[in-house]
Amino acid sequence: MPGGSGMPGDPGVVVGSGGVPGGPGGVPAGASLGPGQPGGPGHPGSPGQPDGPGGPGGHGTPGGDGPRRMSWFRALPLRSRLAMLVAAAVAIAVAAAAVACWLLTRTQLQDELDNSLRNSSANENYVALLLARCQHDSQTGGNAPPAFVYVQVVQPDGSRCVGDGSKAVPVQRADQEVAVGARTSTLHDATTDDGQRVRVWTQPAPRQPAGAVSISRPLDEMDKSLDRLALLLTAVAGIGVIGAGAAGLWIARAGLTPVDELTGAVEHVARTEDLTVRIPVDGEDEIARLSRSFNSMTAALASSRDRQAQLIADAGHELRTPLTSLRTNIELLARSEDTGRAIPPDDRRALLASVKAQMTELAALIGDLQELARPDTGQHPDKVRVVALHDIVETALGRARLRGPELTITTDLNPWYVRAEPPALERALVNILDNAVKFSPSGGTIEVALRHGVLTVRDHGPGIAPEDLPHVFDRFWRSPSARSLPGSGLGLSIVARTVQQSGGEVTLHPAPGGGTLVTVRLPGATTPPPGVAGAARLG
Repeated sequence: MPGGSGMPGDPGVVVGSGGVPGGPGGVPAGASLGPGQPGGPGHPGSPGQPDGPGGPGGHGTPGGDGPRRMSWFRALPLRSRLAMLVAAAVAIAVAAAAVACWLLTRTQLQDELDNSLRNSSANENYVALLLARCQHDSQTGGNAPPAFVYVQVVQPDGSRCVGDGSKAVPVQRADQEVAVGARTSTLHDATTDDGQRVRVWTQPAPRQPAGAVSISRPLDEMDKSLDRLALLLTAVAGIGVIGAGAAGLWIARAGLTPVDELTGAVEHVARTEDLTVRIPVDGEDEIARLSRSFNSMTAALASSRDRQAQLIADAGHELRTPLTSLRTNIELLARSEDTGRAIPPDDRRALLASVKAQMTELAALIGDLQELARPDTGQHPDKVRVVALHDIVETALGRARLRGPELTITTDLNPWYVRAEPPALERALVNILDNAVKFSPSGGTIEVALRHGVLTVRDHGPGIAPEDLPHVFDRFWRSPSARSLPGSGLGLSIVARTVQQSGGEVTLHPAPGGGTLVTVRLPGATTPPPGVAGAARLG
């Protein structure tokens, strides 16, 4: 019926209460689309495929410049990397929240649209009238003013009758199954013949032996609402990422200020070799620990350099004395040969003995320097063996008696076997006894005892000042009172290293009644280990 002539008195489609947010407006309960709507009969159509639920298009994440090389990232300043990492973390979190919000909103809007469609129904008289018109007319409702919902009747054979003011929707298999009674209802997305996306609710036709009624609503308004929401979320996310990047850069600059100070101090030390530089330490965080470690390192380096300088001065002094004496004695011998004036035999023998003693002193000093020049990498496994400590002590005592014949040395040695490098261990014990001989008064007594793996050497000399005790085993260190005596100040440092490499410990304390007490503890046993034919002996 052209022009949409109506038939008064017959109610049409009833839409339930509750509209769709963002849609063209809700229709109150009881509202109907009656036969008074303008329109014409529908026409049969072929089933179509539904379109999936749409979302806002064109709101993806912006494409990057391609894969970034790690070398490029590592080449950036640390503060820039921190700011980028913070911005990336915030971007991921904001993007995840925005996507979740958009999906939740879309689901909520679609659920409300579905509920609205389920609450809609077609009046049986309207359906009957629509079917009757479809039998006599070939027109569709495409020329009528658009309705709020689209209605069409689906026949069991898949043909359709489009209601007044409605747009034709392709019939899908699920709609046809409802028409033949295989399903009670179906709800799906579809696209009208002119390309408009709709949500379709299909239910059996009222008071009809067969057929179904499809009621559909456009998704345009819901899609527009989702598009606006996507734009808003994208804008908020972009602002958040930019703000997070700026905040991360500011925090990185503030947090890395101590690192900049440390870098400046290191560069200053490298440029000037000034080891007196110290970094102010504030707090207990990682930066403070790093600053303390740097200060400790520079202090240790400065101390080491001072000790090395002192070693050079001491070694020069020790070398100058025997070298001067050697030169003097050799010049005397050479002058005697040049002038033909013979030196008395006794004086000649004394000169030769002095030369020999000075060469021995030079050899000992060079040996000490070579020993300390070895890296502290522990013992050499190929040189370690089981040795009788009491025998090595006896050998060292023999050398000590030769150097201090006027002294009385008492011994109390019990058997004790240890694993060590025999030459290094003997050298350490000789150094301990040499110190005792050097600082003992003429006619004094040195007491040596070895009991249960504990070796003690006690002299009755002047002792060591309390403020000097922490430094006695330091390399290159000599007490002020010992600078006038022979030696390089390297003996006790060799003792400490050798004993530690053998798994023991050495201590030095003032002895009761005066003098010094040296205690050496070495792990071992009173008998050699099983399978060892005999312990190494020196002497």
